[in-house]
Amino acid sequence: MTPVALVLWCIAALLAISVLAVTISRSPRATPVIYGVSLSASAAVLVTALLQLTTTAAAPLPTLVLPLGLPWLGAHFRLDALAAFFLVVINLGGAAASFYGLGYGRHETAPHRLLPFFPAFLTGMNLVILAADAFTFLLAWEFMSLASWALVMTHHRERDNRRAAYIYLVMASFGTLALLLAFGLLAGASGSYDFATMRTAGHTPVAAAFVLILMLIGAGSKAGLVPLHVWLPLAHPAAPSHVSALMSGVMTKVAVYGFIRVVFDLLGEPARWSGMVVLLLGGITAVLGILHALMEQDLKRLLAYSTIENIGVIFVSLGLALAFEANAMERAAALAMAAALFHILNHSFFKSLLFFGAGAVLAATGERDMDKLGGLIHRMPFTSFAFLVGSVAISALPPFNGFVSEWLAFQAILQSPDLPQWGLKIMVPAVGGLLALSVALAAACFVKAFGVTFLGRPRTLAAQLAHEVDRFSLAAMFVLAALCLLAGILPGIVIDALAPVTLALVGGRMPVQTSVPWLSIVPIAEGRSSYNGLLVLLFTAFSAVLAAYFVHRLASRALRRAPAWDCGFPELSPQTQYTSGSFAQPVRRVFGTLLFQAKETVEMPAPGDPKPARFTLELRDLIWGGLYEPIAGAVWYTAERLNHLQFLTIRRYLSLVFLALVILLLVLALWS
Repeated sequence: MTPVALVLWCIAALLAISVLAVTISRSPRATPVIYGVSLSASAAVLVTALLQLTTTAAAPLPTLVLPLGLPWLGAHFRLDALAAFFLVVINLGGAAASFYGLGYGRHETAPHRLLPFFPAFLTGMNLVILAADAFTFLLAWEFMSLASWALVMTHHRERDNRRAAYIYLVMASFGTLALLLAFGLLAGASGSYDFATMRTAGHTPVAAAFVLILMLIGAGSKAGLVPLHVWLPLAHPAAPSHVSALMSGVMTKVAVYGFIRVVFDLLGEPARWSGMVVLLLGGITAVLGILHALMEQDLKRLLAYSTIENIGVIFVSLGLALAFEANAMERAAALAMAAALFHILNHSFFKSLLFFGAGAVLAATGERDMDKLGGLIHRMPFTSFAFLVGSVAISALPPFNGFVSEWLAFQAILQSPDLPQWGLKIMVPAVGGLLALSVALAAACFVKAFGVTFLGRPRTLAAQLAHEVDRFSLAAMFVLAALCLLAGILPGIVIDALAPVTLALVGGRMPVQTSVPWLSIVPIAEGRSSYNGLLVLLFTAFSAVLAAYFVHRLASRALRRAPAWDCGFPELSPQTQYTSGSFAQPVRRVFGTLLFQAKETVEMPAPGDPKPARFTLELRDLIWGGLYEPIAGAVWYTAERLNHLQFLTIRRYLSLVFLALVILLLVLALWS
């Protein structure tokens, strides 16, 4: 059996268990059965994809054609290096979410609305990656979107969840329409919808430009590119936490896969201006995403906005790869592409870990509001440690994996002086500045997320009564935490595994890293830059042990009692602690007026008045108010005006049909 056939059989098993779940989802045994089969199928696909990715040449397997879909086309499935890498990302995340669900599913109040769609969601994502023709790709894309929409609607009785699901469905439909138009342009007049024909067909510069724009809209709306990101901070928190991990850590990467597959594989030689567009969108997305995250006090919404920032980092690297490829700089293009792919893998690790941690907090306390938490490090020590690892990793601090991929992106930025276009010479350092700002703000954001949630004193009774979660959830978190560390201290293995992908996409690869002494990585040459995560880890551990030894050895044993530093608040009330809003206030004062139209109001009672002082804060999403609200208003206004058409007589309906037919015939005659 070929690897493609094996993967398809695993996908068929996922689809079959999804159908079975409809009948057994109300049974107490349904949760371990559904998640167990999902875990087994995802693990089998993961192993198959890893073996295909790590073969010597990673040569693409023959395309498998099944008699499905369009009668004259069939359904094409292909497993090449790019597909194998994304299958690894999807099924590693799917296996972790399934394992987490074995424990977390016990707390689910509506399993009959969740269990049938969880394996269906995994089915759709895997089919998107394997699809080798436009019809199969779009069908799988829509299946993935509808399954994830149903998961967002799991707790449909909550009004915010229904609104989030509605907005997600509208944006998903809009994105699919853009993808349909893009594939139509790629097919051209011949109407050949299989990827092999599209890959060899020539495309005019105008058609290529429209395809790039449509892919930025279609794939960008699913990934969370600004200004198409508005659904993401609504839908991701609405879903159950392990589904949120899949949507944020995995599904957004399926959208990135669609963009890479079309722009780097099917479209041909990129235009020199295309890198500038992708670069600019990526830089803006990174900064706006993390600024929104800093303003949030809902833990899951903070993580959702952080996903937007990381998508921006990925698209910055992809823009660099486009710019370098257009100028025949294969080594630099390979470096930028490796940075993008490495960050895709890293983000699936630490964002899934963080959503798992948020789910554990939600299961233990029933709260997502960070201002109603605090002190959980004493009641949930293992969850706190795992969440801390994820926070350090996503903040791009060594020796964890987030540092390596973002460091590679900055190394690619440093190659920009070799670009011949002055526009790129100016734009790339500017976007590098935006990227550096987003990295710094990300560190501040996750100091806030961890500190307000887990440190200090409990602010509510729910936080006081919290307890550690089940072993399945903890095991899933610790596996991802270990992967964050391993990918950070052994990045050379990952970079070498990515070499077949970069070679196929941009015609170059990074130097072989596993041959470098001491497990260091060298992006360009040893004389320019290198990094060794293992040495950083050993130095950090040695420094910590040495400092602890000298403190305990040389410190005075004399006992001295003094009042504890109270930071100006002598009361022991938890209300005197920093909140998420107070933590973000300095950043809000700098950026809030321009980007959020922040409005702070302080109501101070008169002297002698016993009423408490009140502080209110209003923040606005300028993109939502400036772009989507006018569009929604115009649609509603038009619908109201056209509403009377449904009350016409039969004669008027026939007249309208006749008039439409005449107009279409006139248009056809003029077109001919």
